[in-house]
Parts: sequence; structure tokens; C-alpha cells
Amino acid sequence: MVQKMILDEVVVVRGGGDLATGTIHKLHRCGFRVLVLEVPNPTAIRRKVSFSEAIYDDKIEIEGITAVHVHSLDEVKEAWKNKRIPLMIDPKGVCIKEVKPNIVVDAIIAKKNLGTTKNMADITIALGPGFIAGKDVDVVIETARGHDLGRLILKGEAKKNTGIPGFIGGYSKERVIHSPCDGNIDNMKDIGDIVKKDELIAYVGNTPIKATISGLLRGIIRNGSMVKKGLKIGDIDPRISEHNNCYTISDKARNIAGGVLEAIFYMKNNKR
Repeated sequence: MVQKMILDEVVVVRGGGDLATGTIHKLHRCGFRVLVLEVPNPTAIRRKVSFSEAIYDDKIEIEGITAVHVHSLDEVKEAWKNKRIPLMIDPKGVCIKEVKPNIVVDAIIAKKNLGTTKNMADITIALGPGFIAGKDVDVVIETARGHDLGRLILKGEAKKNTGIPGFIGGYSKERVIHSPCDGNIDNMKDIGDIVKKDELIAYVGNTPIKATISGLLRGIIRNGSMVKKGLKIGDIDPRISEHNNCYTISDKARNIAGGVLEAIFYMKNNKR
């Protein structure tokens, strides 16, 4: 009975970046019909584990599950029929009124609300800061690394964005690279490459971008992308032995995904 109930339910996830992908992947595996909504030009850093890349490549497979770029609701249904995850360009969530999902998850991670409201579905969930649980959405999921990561917030907000990345291998802000200027990025290195501190990894326009630390290039924005000054464009993991991490969903994304799944069932039981 429970299985049939789940298989009949539609979840719209706004955003398809690496953290969103953990949630999308888990909900799909649990039997929900997931529709992902994205912007025309996603700027994921950890592209090998971001379903948003299907916008560019038409499809992407991550840990055995395939997402496909679709252009109509008929194609959405076809994707579900073939056990694939449909991903559509719809940054404002216009199709939500027509799809009438049971659940909406805002996984854009914009640190602010870009238009998600409680009236979009029976159950609404948002990841990270920028939302008030009980007002904007039903549940907010904590996304800050630490003791509360993945915790359900039923009243109030997630922790404010500090702008300081979590520690990995003893490094925090040093492992993240931001663009020093506006321009198109020209990558000299790719995800999975081992880089040395101060080694050239890309250009933004004519400005060279160098590795901030030695390690594994875990993420870099798509080659040719137009980037703005201050935008995060790269991520270096100092743990060279963790090569497979470049191609698998992170512990943080899985933790948050567990929070989303818990929130769905908590709200179902609460509404009963």
C-alpha cells in the first residue's frame, strides 16, 4: 500500500546542481516521479555529479541513474515511463501549476528565495538559508556542515551563509576558487586532474587562474561559460587519493537528501 502511494506521487525539484542531485537521486531510487527544473545555462562546479549538465549534453548518468533534457510534459511522461529523470528549462517554475506535484523541493541553493511558495504543492521543502519554515515552505533543511547538517527545521530559518566552505583535509576557503573578473572561462585542466599550488588551471578572459592549493581538481565550471567576478569557478580537494569522489555524490548531498526524505514522510504523517 505504501509503495503504491509513493509511485503515484510527483516531486518537482527546483535546481539540479550537485547538492540537489543527491536529493533527486535518492527520491528517484525511492520510487517518486521526479521532475527537475533548471535555468538555461547552469553553472555547476561539480559537473560530473550534477544532473543539471543534461541541459548541455541532453543526458547524464550519475551512479546508475540517467537524467534527460526534455522540452514538453509529454516528454516528461515518456522519461518517467523509461525510469529516467526528466530535466526541463523552467527557472520560474511556470509548469508547476500544470504538473500539480504532490511535493516541491527548492534545491537551488541561492541563499535566498527565488519564488518558491507554500501553495505550490501539498508539501514544500527548501534547502538552506533564505526561507522561513512555516511561512515560505513547510520544512527547511539545514545545509551547513556540522552537527545540524540535514536537520529538519519546522519553524524558523537555516543558519546564515557564512561564505566560508567547510574544512576538507585541513583546508577551507583555500580550496575554493572564485573568478577575479568577468569573462569567458577557458579551462586548462579538467575534473579529476591532479594540480600543484600556483599551477595554471584556466583563464577568465586574459586573466590566468591558478590553483590555490595542491590536490585533486574536484570541480571546475563548464568550459566556455560566461562568469562574473566573484563567482565560484573551481574546487580543489587536497586528498589526492580520493579520486572517485569526483564522480560520486558527496556525503553532504546524501545527508541533505536524507533530510528531504524524512521531511516528506514527517509531513505526510503530520497532515494525517
